[in-house]
Order: sequence, then structure tokens, then C-alpha cells
Amino acid sequence: MIRNRHLFVLAIFCFAIFNGRLLSSAEAVEPQRPNILFVIADDCTHLDIGCYGGQAHTPNIDRLAGEGMRFTRCFQTTAMCSPTRHAIYTGLYPVKSGAWTNHTFAYPDVQSIVHDLKPLGYRVALSGKTHINPPSIFPFEYSEAPKKKDKKRAKEDSVIDFNAVEKLFAESQESNTPFALFACSNEPHGPYNKGKEYRDLYKLQKLKLRPNFVDTPATRIEYRNYLAEITFFDAEVGTLLSLLDKYNHADNTLVVVVSEQGSAFPGGKWTCYDKGLQSALIARLPGQIAANTTTDAMVEYIDLLPTFVEVAGGQPRDELDGRSFWPVLQGLTDEHKSVVYGLQTSRGIFNGPPHYAIRSIRNDRFKLVLNLSHDQTFQNYVVGHPFFLEWKEKAAAGDSHAAARVEAHGTRPPVEFYDIQLDPLEMTNLAEVPAYADDIETLREQLHAWMKSQGDHGLETEMQAYTRMTAGNAEVKMFHKDEGLTTGTLYAQPRPETQLQLRDDSR
Repeated sequence: MIRNRHLFVLAIFCFAIFNGRLLSSAEAVEPQRPNILFVIADDCTHLDIGCYGGQAHTPNIDRLAGEGMRFTRCFQTTAMCSPTRHAIYTGLYPVKSGAWTNHTFAYPDVQSIVHDLKPLGYRVALSGKTHINPPSIFPFEYSEAPKKKDKKRAKEDSVIDFNAVEKLFAESQESNTPFALFACSNEPHGPYNKGKEYRDLYKLQKLKLRPNFVDTPATRIEYRNYLAEITFFDAEVGTLLSLLDKYNHADNTLVVVVSEQGSAFPGGKWTCYDKGLQSALIARLPGQIAANTTTDAMVEYIDLLPTFVEVAGGQPRDELDGRSFWPVLQGLTDEHKSVVYGLQTSRGIFNGPPHYAIRSIRNDRFKLVLNLSHDQTFQNYVVGHPFFLEWKEKAAAGDSHAAARVEAHGTRPPVEFYDIQLDPLEMTNLAEVPAYADDIETLREQLHAWMKSQGDHGLETEMQAYTRMTAGNAEVKMFHKDEGLTTGTLYAQPRPETQLQLRDDSR
């Protein structure tokens, strides 16, 4: 009996030593760096997504939120596609990178995330929508879903090449090479002609329109079609997550899904209101990011690049404007930034005005918007859309709400100031209320300091927009013929050596 007891103790002792050696060996091995899967929508108001309280059916995104962390205050700087994507891939604010207008170029000395992650051993790929230039700055492994024989992609097709994605996942599994994939959808960007199979999920008369909309038949139809395209995007997210599972990458991949800027309905895209600048952001990394959590940390799109670099084991470059929010993802803090900034350059947008410069700053409670072109009438492509024509008809018939929404789209005061906590849709301007004068001045000074640090001179910077645009841009030629523009005048100039003076007539 005693002998057996001694043998038992000896066995436990030997097991402990052996197991300890195994643990020591395991600790000595460098842990595998996580893959990165970044998925971005196109013109999607974050409040329309299911897990953000919206009406869109988004089961895959909602499930992802339950498995990870959902951000309630993620922002971009410009509510337009091209500047937004340049900011994500460069970690720089738009004016500093040179990409502050739509259909734009970054300065030739700018670097992108490809230059950060490739030296760390990552394959860095982009599939789907690009809208970035010049190619030398963004040397991704590119792929896009093939077009049909008639050179047009079917309306039902995704721009993401899932075959190329699957090949990347399979090769990374086989070679044990980490990947960073940027899967870029084109949905729910208008025209809303995808996701028709999902439209029956949405009953026109049961849709709830936000107070900054005007309720008309065409508005409900357009909104229904837009929600169906969000469901189309959700299906793309589901396919990507399934491919991660198929190749055993799910447990070691940081998945980040964002909604990009707000929709093209008035008050969203092309504005500096929260419905234009705020984005959904959901992140999952099993074992590192706690499941079913929410954070109010204020982050910006420019913070994504340094976050990805830190997750990959690298050191973010000092010249970046963004700061890593990896500690937020790990649950170590619920704070990141105290203010976020907004910038809108309307010169050169589709059916836009000659210029309409907007700048903004937002903190926990207040939002300050400076309309530097307030003497102009703002317009974009929606002014000729059937739903907006119904808004105008309703306004002309004496509907005060319709009249207010039509006027808000085209005519704005020099200064707008909102209490975001009490007025999240930014419909009650408090700029003339004396009690807020000190808050307005404080934010104005912070905004001007940021603009100065970026080389942003307000209206003068807006007027330089064409020098940053893609050569021969059809939209500029089509809608600004009166300014005598020709193909030869549209090109991407290098970084200017001289400084212009800030112009702010909004005081």
C-alpha cells in the first residue's frame, strides 16, 4: 500500500516536471500573429444596421457583434468614398495626405498600410472596390469579381472576388503565412439595384422613417431598396466569415466590419453631420476581444492603420495622424479620443456646387459645424431624384416639415451648433443661444488649431480640389463646363510648398 503510494507520488512529480518543461517550451515559442480581415460597406448609415437598432436585416453582422465588440462612436473625417479609403490605408487626415476631395490622389511621398504590414511578413490583399490612387502608394494584391462577357457585372454580383479570397485563405493556411485582407463592398451605394431578393423582407408601409426624412411614396421605395442592399452586404460578410471557418482561420483572425459614411439621403453623405461621418465598427478576435461587449470610446478611421500594425507586432510610424486603439479592443480602457474632426470638400462632386467647404469638430456632447461657403446653395445628385422632387412638391403645397428639410439640404447658416446628446439628428441649431457662446468658441479654437496643423486653409483648400483629382474625371467635366475646365487641367499635383491663409467668415 505504502509502495503504491510512493509510486503515485513519484508519478505526479514526474508529470509535473515533464509538463513544466512542455509549458516552458511553449512559452519560448513566439505566438502566431493574428490574421486581419477588414470588411467595409459603401454609403451605409450605421443606425440602419440591426445591432445598432436599425431596420435592416443583418444576421451575420449582428452575430459578429455578439461574438466581439461593438463601437458606438466611430467616425471618419470625410463623408465621401475616396477620401475615406485613403484615410484608412494611410492613417493620415485628408488634407495632409493630399486626398481631400472625391476621385482623388494622395501625395507621392505618402506611404500606406501595405508598406507597414509586408515587412512584418503579411500578405496584404484588397478585393473589391478600390477608389485609391496612385497605385505606387497602394501595392496591394488586388482582385475584383470578374465582369461578364458583355463587360458589365450582373446586378446580383458582388465586386468582391470570393474565389480570390478563398485562394488567399487556403494558401495562407498551407504556408502558415499571416494575411491582411481588405474586402471592400460596393453596397449599399446607389443606385439600389442589388439585393432584390431581400426586398420582400421590408413592407413599405411598416418602414419607420427618421424625423429628418420627408414621408412620401418614392422615399419609402428608395429606403426599402437601400435596406435590401444592406442585407446584400450582410450576406457578403457572411460569406467571408464562412470562408474563415472553412480554412480554420476564425480563431486567429481579427475581423473588423465598418459601414463607411452615411447613405446618400439628405443629411448623410457629403455632410459633416454625424449621420454622414459616424460609422459602425464591430471587431472580433477570440481570446483577445471579449464577446458581446460595447464601448463608447471615440475612435476615427485613421486609427485603424496603427491598430492593425500593433496587432501584427509592429510599431506604428510616428508621422501617422492615427493612434492605435488596441487597448480599447483588449478591454483595458474605454477612452481613446476627446474630439473628432470633420471635413467636406464639395467642389467636384457629382452635380455639386462650384464650392461648398464645411469643417466640424465634435466632443462627447457638442458638435460645431462651420459652413465656409454658406453664401452658396448646396446641391448634389439627389436634388433631381424622384424622392427629393416629392419633398419639394410637398414643401410647395405648404407642408412645413418638408419645407424645412428641403431648405436644410441647400441653405445653411455660417455656424451650426448641436447638443448631440439631446439632439442626435442635429435638427435644432443652438449657435445663436448665448449660453453656448463659450462652448462654441472653445471648439472653434480647437478646430482652427487642427486645420492649421494639417495645412488646411478652409475655402482656399476647397478651391484647390481639382488639382487633387483623377486626370480626365468625367464628373468634373460634365458639371463644371462653365468654368472652362478641360481634361488637361485635371491632374494630381505634388504637395504644395507654399501656405495659404485660413479663411473663416463664420464669426
